[in-house]
Amino acid sequence: MKLRIANGRVIDPASKLDGQHDILIIEDKIIAIIEQHDGFAADYTIDASGLIVCPGLVDLYARLREPGHGYDATIESETLAAVSGGITTVVIPPDTDPVIDTPAVIKLIEDKAKKADRATVLTIGALTQNLKGELLSEMAALKMAGSVGISNSMSPIRNSMILYHAMEYAATLNLTVFINAFDPWLQDKGCVHEGTVSTRLGLSGIPETAETIAIARDLLLIEQTGVRAHFHNISAGRTVKMIHDAQIRGLSVSADVSAHHLHLCELDLENYNSQIHVMPPLRSTKDRKQLRKGLYDGIIAAISSNHQPLNNDDKLGPFAETTPGISGLETLLPLTMKLVDDDEMSLTQAIACLTNQPANILSIEAGHLKVGGRADICIINPNSQYRCQPNDFISAGKNSPFVGWLFNNNVKQTLYKGNTVFKK
Repeated sequence: MKLRIANGRVIDPASKLDGQHDILIIEDKIIAIIEQHDGFAADYTIDASGLIVCPGLVDLYARLREPGHGYDATIESETLAAVSGGITTVVIPPDTDPVIDTPAVIKLIEDKAKKADRATVLTIGALTQNLKGELLSEMAALKMAGSVGISNSMSPIRNSMILYHAMEYAATLNLTVFINAFDPWLQDKGCVHEGTVSTRLGLSGIPETAETIAIARDLLLIEQTGVRAHFHNISAGRTVKMIHDAQIRGLSVSADVSAHHLHLCELDLENYNSQIHVMPPLRSTKDRKQLRKGLYDGIIAAISSNHQPLNNDDKLGPFAETTPGISGLETLLPLTMKLVDDDEMSLTQAIACLTNQPANILSIEAGHLKVGGRADICIINPNSQYRCQPNDFISAGKNSPFVGWLFNNNVKQTLYKGNTVFKK
């Protein structure tokens, strides 16, 4: 099939392209990006007049709840939610059930994703066997099976010597170590940021140092081993400075921040809304400001959804007893674009944080519009104001604190491998 996407404003940060162009597609490949019509006889034309055409989005951190928790959500349901948000590449952490510590589990996930055939689902393999922090996983086998990196996810490695050897092994394999940094002793049973708000609400707090102490240890080990590392879902302003200092020193480190940490803070907890119960916790307004600045300055390279679809019962009960997490696939793009509306960053910067920059972290061929490249494309209507209604989410998880928020930049159409997988 020959397809033309005509008259759209094509934005591709990877190639510094921003202007009105036509994109010509045959089968699953982009064959040309041109400024005017030519003799290309398309079987079908998508009129993108007044719309933004950009690469399919790349989400660095999303739990699809399968395998292991298919009663909450499935790869089938969540990839459909992903493409409705313009996301064509999704990365899942290793804390599934069973844990992603064998090639067999990777194959299981790949098979389910291929059956759905809406988006690429990539896996991060376990750093240690069963994420117990005791024995190193078979990283070489995980890499050969297709893992884009390794991580111990939300199970911290308490023994620094084991983490040191794990990073050494990963470095020899040229594998990126993905890190969720927190000190389990300082975090303990906390559920919100430690400060005046937690004290006033009577909720157990998690100090900023729960993150920064873990970051400090990890950075020293990264420097010692020379491994390439990426920090997931950072939450503290001081963390931004620590990562920036490491980058200046020449360490191969990068970071992402969840979209909700860029818009919410501890003050939003005042009514004990369990939909705002997340990990890492929402921190101060100062932290939020520093995270936004770190993104603008390029210290933080990507924005992730930190998607965690939960059932209604998970959010019922006293705040501290509810399950942390937000269903974020369908709000990733509008929350990012809201930063553009608020003059916090340019449109090109925002799209880069969702496309080529996360793809570069993963070292994959995605997140760009490239002649000869796969036609994974997101088409956005920049003039489509709507109110967020989580009950209308395609995701099986309706758990979101953004109910009633006014959003712009709705996804009009998503193409995956040149085929329309979502259309509004």
